[in-house]
Parts: sequence; C-alpha cells; structure tokens
Amino acid sequence: MPLKLGPAGVPLSCKGRTIVEGMDDITVLGLDAMEVQTVRTIQPQHFDQYWQAGILSWKSDFEMNMHGPYYAELLGSKRERNRTLSKMETSLQAGKIVNARHLTFHVGPYGEYDPGPEANEQVANVMSGVVERVREVWGDEEEEEDYAAFPWVHESEPSLVGIETSGRQELWGTVEEVLEVCNHVEGTVPVLNMGHIHARGHGRLRTSEDYAELFDQARETYGGSTFYCHFAGVEHRMGNALHYTQIKKSDLKFEPFAEYLAEEGDWMDITIISDSPLLEHDAMYMLQHYDKARQRLLEIRARDERRAKLAAQQGIDPEELKRREEEAAAARKSQLTSELENPPKKAPAKAPAKKAQTEGKASKSSGMIAIDESSDEDDVF
Repeated sequence: MPLKLGPAGVPLSCKGRTIVEGMDDITVLGLDAMEVQTVRTIQPQHFDQYWQAGILSWKSDFEMNMHGPYYAELLGSKRERNRTLSKMETSLQAGKIVNARHLTFHVGPYGEYDPGPEANEQVANVMSGVVERVREVWGDEEEEEDYAAFPWVHESEPSLVGIETSGRQELWGTVEEVLEVCNHVEGTVPVLNMGHIHARGHGRLRTSEDYAELFDQARETYGGSTFYCHFAGVEHRMGNALHYTQIKKSDLKFEPFAEYLAEEGDWMDITIISDSPLLEHDAMYMLQHYDKARQRLLEIRARDERRAKLAAQQGIDPEELKRREEEAAAARKSQLTSELENPPKKAPAKAPAKKAQTEGKASKSSGMIAIDESSDEDDVF
C-alpha cells in the first residue's frame, strides 16, 4: 500500500521558512509529503519558491500537494461562485508550478440549496469545470517549448482535484455527498478529513471497525482506491468541529486508523496530511504508530505460520494447537500468580553450637589452657 505522510505547511522546527527548506526538513524526519497552504491568497513573490519546490519534487519521490482557499461559496449566488472560482484559479496555477499531486478545495455553505441531489448536481457541474481547467493549465503535451521550465507536465498526470468533507452541519460536505460527486466526476478524489468526519458524526471514528466501515462505504460508492486524508485531534460539540488540537488531547485517536491501514489497507493509495497544531510532530507520531501496527501484524503472521507448521507435524488442526497453547499459557500465568501471592515459607535458622563455651569450661575445670584450633585452620601460614 503506497502511504505518504507529511505536515500541512512548513514544519514548525524548520529554521528557514521557505517551502524548499521545509521539504528538506520533512525528508530528514522520515516523512515524504507536504501540503502547501494557500488558504487565503497567493503572493506573486512565492512563485519562485513554488518552482524550486516543483523541481525538487519532480527529481525525488517527495509528494507535493496544495490546499485552496478555505472560505468558498460554490453554492452561493453567481457573483459569490465566480469570486470563489477566481481564488481557485490562482491555486490551479500554483499547483502546476509546484507539481502538486492533489489540489484540495472546499465547497462552502449550502447557500440557495437544500441538502440533496440538486445541491450535489450543482457541485458536480462546478467541479467538472475545475477538472477541465486543471488540464488546460497543465497544457498540451505537444507544446514542449512553452513548458520547458515544467518538465513534470510531460512526465506526470495533471493534479487531482480533491473535494474535502466539512466539519459543520451548515456546510456542504458530508461523506455521502463527497463520495457521490467524486463518483460522477472523473479527475476528482475524496478528501476525507477525519477530524471533520468524527465531529460531524458526533464522535463517529473510535475503533478500527469504524474506519473499516468508512472505507467500505467509500469503496462501494466512490469505487476508486486513491484517497487524500487530513488528520488531527478535534474539539467538537453538537456535530460541529470547533478547532483542531494535538492528537493526544482529542477523543479522535490515530491508533485505530493505523491498525486498519496495517491490516486491511493494502488496496489503497493514500496520503495523510497532519493538520494538527503540532504539524510535523504529530505526523511523526502517526508514522510511528503505523510502523508499530505493521510490526505487530508481521509478528502475528509469523506466529500463525509457525503454529500451522507445528500442527501439520503433529497431525492436528491449527486451531486445536492454538487452544492448547492458550491453555498452557493460562496455566503458567496462574501458577506464577499463585507463587507471587503465596511465597514459600523459609525454615527457621538453627541456633549456633556452644562448643567453644563448653570446651572452655572443661579446660578451666581441668586446669589446662584452652586453645581455639578452629581459627588456625583458616590461616594461610
């Protein structure tokens, strides 16, 4: 399973604040992805950084991604929609320069629509136009001289348009809505923001089975295997996300997600971006838990293979051998517990013999001088 992990922005620990320096620091930390934040606007002076980042990404296995404007009104009036599309246009241009694999966008409030098929159809129409515009921005493969500065235009596929789930009830972007639109618009990919999904579902993601249910739903509705995810702790109330927190301080835990990815995620091509206030620290935290989950899985598989071989040699069923091993382990544990609770009693120490005292008395009564020979036996000379 291809898994990429990285922070949303330049790492907090990065001494330099440029994107390229951030990429270097992320690589040193053992991570391999980054999301460039263009949540409000894109400054022209940043385009030189974007191009350098694109070159570095193209020459390495580092995945660059870009997040479009947070505030969007794609379901609003024509004026509001055009204003949002104008902001998205700059993200599309920057995405090409930075060699972004995913471009993530929000839809915004339901606006003039009620939740349902009509709103979903409108979003699908708008996103179809965005996908076409991305392909236009990446350009025609035959125009090599016009895109000599961007060699990845000819080597890579155009950026995938990501549609993100939302974390508030008044915003378009439930899991069902996002998956339905992505299923109908080629070139789009669902952006599953786990914090948003958890908050909107009143604490929906708590066990590995919850994640299995989510991705089974995605497989049935969306049908694809490429996913882009955001993960962070989240403070939520009444089905609405309030703000991100570090993972350890939230009721949204990464361990169940790591367990699901290790056991059942081989069919996915997935990128996970840390939205946590701790950025790269929580990204590394997620990587460590994923590696632990993989290691546990390998140990379980190795044990099952050993048990199968032993069962075949003894001519019994592996499940029967497993039962016997569990019974033996339980017996050893019970015996150890019993010994700790009831330690064996020590025999009382014997009183020292009064040989020397007796001999002294005998010598005194006989008028002879008593000589202690026991000490002489231990002398070296």
